[in-house]
Amino acid sequence: MRLATLDGRVVLRRGDGHVDVATASEGRFGPDPQAVYADWEAFAAWARVHPSEVAHPDATIPTEAEGRWGPPVPGPAQIFAIGLNYRDHVAESGLTVPDEPAVFTKFASSLTGHRARVVLPEGSVDWEAELVVVIGQRAHHVTREAAWSHVAGLTIGQDLSERRLQLAGPAPQFSLAKSYPGFAPIGPELVTVDEFDDPDDLELGCRLESGEVLQKSRTSQMIFDVPELIVRLSAVCPLLPGDLVFTGTPAGVGGARSPRKFLTPGDELLTWVEGIGTLRTSLHAS
Repeated sequence: MRLATLDGRVVLRRGDGHVDVATASEGRFGPDPQAVYADWEAFAAWARVHPSEVAHPDATIPTEAEGRWGPPVPGPAQIFAIGLNYRDHVAESGLTVPDEPAVFTKFASSLTGHRARVVLPEGSVDWEAELVVVIGQRAHHVTREAAWSHVAGLTIGQDLSERRLQLAGPAPQFSLAKSYPGFAPIGPELVTVDEFDDPDDLELGCRLESGEVLQKSRTSQMIFDVPELIVRLSAVCPLLPGDLVFTGTPAGVGGARSPRKFLTPGDELLTWVEGIGTLRTSLHAS
């Protein structure tokens, strides 16, 4: 199943377009994308058996138009983000491999979707391609064996980061520096776990529209994989339906390069995860 938000409404991919869920379900499920996660088990069961041919004639929505995509999870209760979760990124940062996940948050006001226009603040804005986990069932003190059963699906994310603010002061400002408007683009779609041959080993990366590849790796290179992250996070606090977990970024960030390289107005950033697609983000001057 592939789920998205178009024109503020939850939709399912069917062939070359998307089917409006509220219309196709004749009101059984409403148009609010966030609401499906509160009733995820029932929604997923309906979506698995819903054939495209029974959709109303006006239910199919084309996907090409810009400015119509929202985040597939627009209003999560919690956003967790993991730092230093790839060994090559730890090495390029000049740090040691952590014994525990380095956890911070991105504030929900930073969320945006596919084809978003993001205004660059003053400073040095860096890219971080990430796999994003969407929680489908409440998870508290979850075992590793049960972890994937609590996941609704996976999507693509960019943990955009303003490095000057992040490193200012006596302690790092991770959450604040990574939460400017538009600094958490996710999408284009959420893809359920059953769509992947191996959800623990997916290629991911990002490049500029010019063709320059900035990052490329595989999620199998994570220090703490998805089940382990769910175990560690849920041991402290419940993970709620619709919560997001940004799982960390591999090597290749601009701040670790010599000379350093950052995003500039006019850049088009394309972020991909195998089996999900490509998330496009355009950067603009204030």
